[in-house]
Amino acid sequence: MNRPLILAPSLLASDFARLGEETRAADAAGGDWMHLDVMDGHFVPNITFGPDLVKAIRTFSKKPFDVHLMIAPADPYLEAFAKAGADVITVHAEAGPHVHRSLQTIRALGKKAGIAINPGTPAQAVEPLLGMVDLVLLMTVNPGFGGQSFIRDVCDKIRTVRQMIGGADIDLEVDGGITAETAPLAVNAGANVLVAGSAFFKGGPNAYAANGEAIRNAAAMARGELV
Repeated sequence: MNRPLILAPSLLASDFARLGEETRAADAAGGDWMHLDVMDGHFVPNITFGPDLVKAIRTFSKKPFDVHLMIAPADPYLEAFAKAGADVITVHAEAGPHVHRSLQTIRALGKKAGIAINPGTPAQAVEPLLGMVDLVLLMTVNPGFGGQSFIRDVCDKIRTVRQMIGGADIDLEVDGGITAETAPLAVNAGANVLVAGSAFFKGGPNAYAANGEAIRNAAAMARGELV
């Protein structure tokens, strides 16, 4: 049985000058999760925000906060993000040598644990970790910046990871270049959580609901849930 289709607007693409209001607007427009890309200028070539900002916008939405740590090392910051209001905390397999410890720590903090890999990392990197995670995140762009184009070759990796997951209680998330045109490719390959940034936030708050609906409907049609 297909896992529920989840749309996670990426606040990286929102207006940072009014991030609280953007979070509220993304929630009201139908976002299921709020996706927060945390970048450190070291693991990826950009800097975004930290735990204090997550805490500051936590009151603007009751939806799950999906915090994606593109930072190295991640371990020193896990507790801070958990206390700030993260519901899911995802770390990269490439970000450090002790990823098992990171995942154990996230679970011990009472949060859902996710493992992410970049487009150039083989799917096999997540296989030994599947017993320790609630989510696998496959990057469909090279991380660091919003607005990039979907890397279609990653669809083969999505299929491989979906087979690895089997019937386990694990969501399969994709992040990067998700639009109404690429969402069907991702869900046909086996993804059920779609992170959408530029395609969701384009046009300003009055367009968010229609943008999200277009992505969701395209994915639902590909899953055979909408005619």
